[in-house]
Order: sequence, then structure tokens, then C-alpha cells
Amino acid sequence: MFKKISIAFAAVLGLMVAWILSVVVPVSGKFQALDPKLVERCMKVPVHAGTEDVVIDRATGVAFVSATDRRRTVRDNANDGIYAFALSDPSAVIRVSPNNMPDFHPHGISLWQDAGETRLFAISHTAAGAHSVEIFSVGVAGALEHLESISFDAMYLPNDVVAVGPRSFYASNSRGYKSGVLSVLEQFFALPWASAVYFDGREGRLIKDRLVYANGINLSPDGGILYIAEVLKRRISAFDRNAETGALTGRSTIDLNTAPDNFDVDENGNLWIAGHTRIFDYAAHTRDANVDAPSHIVKVDPKTLERSDVFVSTAGEINAASIGAMHNNTLIVGAVLDGHVMVCPLPE
Repeated sequence: MFKKISIAFAAVLGLMVAWILSVVVPVSGKFQALDPKLVERCMKVPVHAGTEDVVIDRATGVAFVSATDRRRTVRDNANDGIYAFALSDPSAVIRVSPNNMPDFHPHGISLWQDAGETRLFAISHTAAGAHSVEIFSVGVAGALEHLESISFDAMYLPNDVVAVGPRSFYASNSRGYKSGVLSVLEQFFALPWASAVYFDGREGRLIKDRLVYANGINLSPDGGILYIAEVLKRRISAFDRNAETGALTGRSTIDLNTAPDNFDVDENGNLWIAGHTRIFDYAAHTRDANVDAPSHIVKVDPKTLERSDVFVSTAGEINAASIGAMHNNTLIVGAVLDGHVMVCPLPE
């Protein structure tokens, strides 16, 4: 009996050590050096709490910012919404989402453009815990007109969205379980229970399972490759996309030096990835606004896998960056909880 107990104890201990080495140490970033970069060139632009995601209309030079006050236990801040500013005048920030949507609390956002028409898609979470994708038409100066709401059972915990048609999109479900013991185990052991869904304009369905804490989702410029960030694996997974059916086929993975959140894809196909390099600092920041959490933006060429650090903030200039959006040699950095973005001209 004692021998069996000893063997069982050794097995459990071995699993714990394996978990620490394969999950905790890499994700923690505890031994990873972070030196400030670019932050001294940036302008701080106040918006509203929780500047989680940023997309740029490259035709007009208007940046859209998804802002939701995530420090509230209930989503009830009437100022949550979509904000916008022109890159030519970042200080002139205006709210562009309709005032008649008091229970609109946006998360990930995406732009769709075709034949002179522009639409903005936004993940929204209501105060009661319902989830949807809200679709808006984009007018003059970025003003948004609400068109419709889309929800379906397979989209149960959406984080980010990427539009692929006037009313079709992919979205990431960040976890397999919303709460409870299984949710804790999923995050604790980096279990592959997250997923991605696809809405084809008529109905929605599961399109990819076995993801590990899915977060940002985006497309290559030609629409042929779908990228999904997997936070707890410190990687971006790439899939070949069938434009007719929406089906995804595994293509490759891009290993990173940070835990990826949202990311932008520029005109040349480069990925600009915001990451939580020291994820336990990020967790502490979510509990206490006075605790700083590093912000880290990484540029990756998915063809060559060449990687470079573009932006690093370690002294609270902006905490826990969740997006880095690039246009005309200007980087816009948003954050999970902070109420501003950083507008950063890159060196020539």
C-alpha cells in the first residue's frame, strides 16, 4: 500500500513540476528582460476607461477605439462605447457609437470595407451577461449607425471579432467554461477548451476547437489566412481559410516572447501584437489599479518569422497593453483597463 501511495505521490509531483516548467515559467515572463522602448516619443490621449481594442480606417485615417470600464463588477457605465479620432489630430476624441444603446459595452472590434461601404463590427457584453456582435455603418467623421445585433449559442464567451463580409464574421471564445471549477482548471493548466466560431451571414457555428485561451483574431490582407492569438501558449496560430465555406485548415504557429492579446495586421501582412509579457503583473494590475503592468508590442513578419520589440512601457505610462494598431508609421497602443491610448510616431 505504501509503495502505491508513494508512486501516486511521485506521479502527481511530476505532473506539477511539468506544469510549472511548461506553463507557469514561460507565461510568467519572470526572467524576461524588458527595456523601455519608444514610449518617450508617445502622446497620451485620454479616451474612456478600458481602451481594449483599436482599428484604423486606412482610407480616412480615422482610428476607432473600443472602450469599456472593466473595473466595474457590473457593466453599467453609460460612457462605454466606441470612440474615434483622426490620426492628424489625436486630441480631438469623440464618441461615435449611438447614444440610444445604454447597454452597449464593446470588447473586440473590426472594420469591413467594400465598394465604398464601411461597417464596424463590435463584440458587446450586456450588464445581464448576454453576448452579441453589433454591426454599424460608418458615416462621416466615423459616426456609427446601428444596423443589427447577431448572437447564437456557439458564441458564448466572445472576446474578439474579425469581419469577412457585410454581415459575416469570425469570433474567438476566450475559454471553454465561463466560471466554476472547470474554468479555473482550464486557465490553471492551459487546457485547450477555447474555440472560434463563424457566422456566414445566415447562421453561426463552431469552426475551430482545441484552442488555449483564445484572444485576438484577424486576417491577412488578402483574407486567405486567419490568425488567432492563444494567450497561455504564447503563440499565434495561423489557418488557411476557405472563403466559400469559412472552413479553416491548420497552417502554422508563430511562437512569441509574450502572451498575445489583440493584434493588428498592416497592409504588408505584418502582425503588430500586444502582449502580457509578465502575466502575473497583469493579474495584479486587474486587482489593483495602483500596481503597474508592463505593456509590450511586438512586430512579426509571418513569412520570415522575423520578430522585433517595437514598444515597451514598464513605468505605468500605459498598463497592460491589449492592442497595437499601425498606420502611416504611427502606432496606437490601447489597454485593457487604462482610460487612454498612446499615439506613437515611429522613428524614420
